[in-house]
Amino acid sequence: MARIPDAFIDDLLARSDIVEVVGSRVPLKRQGKEYAARCPFHDERSASFTVSPTKQFYHCFGCGAHGTAISFLMNYDRLEFLDAVDELAKRAGMEVPRSENPRSPQQQDDSRELYSALEAATKFFQSNLQGSEKARSYLDGRGVDEENRARFQIGYAPDGYSGLRDALGKDERRMKLLDRAGLFSKNDRGHVYDKFRDRVMFPIFDRRGRVIAFGGRVFEKDDGPKYLNSPETALFHKGRELYGLWQVRQANQKIERLIVVEGYMDVVSLFQFGVTQAVATLGTATTPDHAELLFRNAPDVFFCFDGDAAGRRAGWKALESVLPRMKDGRQAFFLFLPDGEDPDTIVRKEGAEAFNERLKQATPLSQFFFDELTREVNLGTLDGKARLAERAKPMLAQIPDGAFGDLMKQQLAQLTGLGGNAQVARAPMPQRQPSRTIQPVAKRSLVRGAIAVLLQQPSLALTLGGKHHFQGLRLPGVELLLELLGLVEQRPDISTGALLEHFDGREEQASLHTLAAQTMPGDDAMWTQELHDAVAQLEKQLLVQRLEELLAKQRQQGLDDTDKYELRELLKARAGLRL
Repeated sequence: MARIPDAFIDDLLARSDIVEVVGSRVPLKRQGKEYAARCPFHDERSASFTVSPTKQFYHCFGCGAHGTAISFLMNYDRLEFLDAVDELAKRAGMEVPRSENPRSPQQQDDSRELYSALEAATKFFQSNLQGSEKARSYLDGRGVDEENRARFQIGYAPDGYSGLRDALGKDERRMKLLDRAGLFSKNDRGHVYDKFRDRVMFPIFDRRGRVIAFGGRVFEKDDGPKYLNSPETALFHKGRELYGLWQVRQANQKIERLIVVEGYMDVVSLFQFGVTQAVATLGTATTPDHAELLFRNAPDVFFCFDGDAAGRRAGWKALESVLPRMKDGRQAFFLFLPDGEDPDTIVRKEGAEAFNERLKQATPLSQFFFDELTREVNLGTLDGKARLAERAKPMLAQIPDGAFGDLMKQQLAQLTGLGGNAQVARAPMPQRQPSRTIQPVAKRSLVRGAIAVLLQQPSLALTLGGKHHFQGLRLPGVELLLELLGLVEQRPDISTGALLEHFDGREEQASLHTLAAQTMPGDDAMWTQELHDAVAQLEKQLLVQRLEELLAKQRQQGLDDTDKYELRELLKARAGLRL
């Protein structure tokens, strides 16, 4: 994947006003130097969500959500990183560069033409639906009304081998474009014909609402494969896309859950009955990319499969994909339907309320995990317990650190008698960040105080003139402080939000955001003095640290002439500083 240079991200954030970006989606009220609102990422009555125009980032003191204009678009509009950058760049009138595998203007034109060809095919199929009594009767029989036909842009591929080709393949170049979009097939003799024939057509949309592929469904089960999907193309990778996700986003301002089903008609029928959170994998098992996409959009994910052996295998495959992504706060459930039923038939037979009741009775991931692993294991024997532990431990090791992983390991210990609660007892408790206002730097929090100053006003680092000599000081946070100073020196105009963007995905990110969100007393002059005092103290501590090292070496093995000279100079410096 092409990588966007860090310097461009910095420049983009500098040209983007986060107040405008957030304010266009969430009503903001001015409170002093900042803006406040009710948090769009969790339910609350009071406004604990703040947006800082000076720091150029947002923070919620209720749920901890925080970030820059880029991360706000990713979380609120549910965009991928590159899509969020593209959206901001469009607002700022900037062209997004890629430092690796850059897309040439020709490649960008090709992509635009592919999207255009797929859009034309969508309109072709829709117009054919209007003229096909057979296709309209089929959808009428499935209870799909005009609103949902339009919502999903459902169409019909006419019978015959050249309907699409005759309508859209005006010339050789156009034919090649439609072929690259996955709309043609070729036989052994090289004859090109329409890939989709006599099928109800379901366009597949990307996360920006553009058609990237199609799924075609037969009318009768014995007319070839039930569903035929577009092949993989430059725009379409079935292991990364979910049918219906675009429609879910349009129908729900806040997505509390996602229901994963197997067929396009399952998604459409659930929408028809008011269950507007359904998506489908595209003829493939749930992949890790699917799992990441699901949890990026909703905290709770329900996998709804047939109750037969194949359905349980699909459920287990889904579990394997989501297990490494089960951070605290996320939940996965498994609903297995009665024989011969699918979500489409169930919701039409029982209605939305009954379907929602079934979801409430769905099996939690933890129960499904141990039920499946113990299905053919005799827990009454030591051998059976050992086999369960052997199978479960490697899988449980994939769960991110947190309460869920600890509880799963505890459950395994209870089932097998191995390990007791020791593993859980040793697990570190998450440290809560203090919510009180930061006090002026004290000796015990010298580094933290200096970092807090930089996060309030990054440009204050420039007042040091690049003169800070405490590299090598063995004190928590020193390397982080030096990194922050270096970033500001490289880009003097960097905002707090852009500074924090450099730590995206790193373990320091959460504590830096917490520090940045707090209000420090004082003004620029006080903060400048505080920073200079902190740096001076750190330089003294480095001097003391080196002195102690040389004195320890003198006692243990003696000093050479170079060491003796350094020791004398350090002792003079210490005397001058009155340490």
